[in-house]
Amino acid sequence: MSQFIYKTNTPEETSVFAEKLATYLAPNDLITLEGDLGAGKTTFTKGLAKGLGVSRTVNSPTFTIIKEYKGATMPLYHMDVYRLEDSFEDLGFDEYFEGNGVTVVEWAHIIEEQLPPNRLAVAIFREGDAKRRVELHPFGDRYVKICEEIFS
Repeated sequence: MSQFIYKTNTPEETSVFAEKLATYLAPNDLITLEGDLGAGKTTFTKGLAKGLGVSRTVNSPTFTIIKEYKGATMPLYHMDVYRLEDSFEDLGFDEYFEGNGVTVVEWAHIIEEQLPPNRLAVAIFREGDAKRRVELHPFGDRYVKICEEIFS
């Protein structure tokens, strides 16, 4: 499996990197996000949203599980499935994965069996107070090409 690593020194750099990634995304794209609490998953998602032209404030959908944002180019579906750990249920994720927007799933390992095989898995790790290591693991040719373009 390919892996691409990007290092950031500030939350702003993490956001700008995600904003750049958004310019390569298309409807039906799926980004899964993993990382420790406070590693920058929501900061990353805010950058994606900005890149998609979302004007509303983006925050973690911890209690609602799914938030939808209208973007200038396409919608953003932001999921936080952390609270589903104890109760497995089908919440119609397929409708989002096959919808007309970009889906971001935080804590995606919890619904692993419901995820499509093709996706861009992003893991964010702390490497100090503000420094982060952003690892991109593409599953599927489309996502490999996106990573190659971003990192070329």
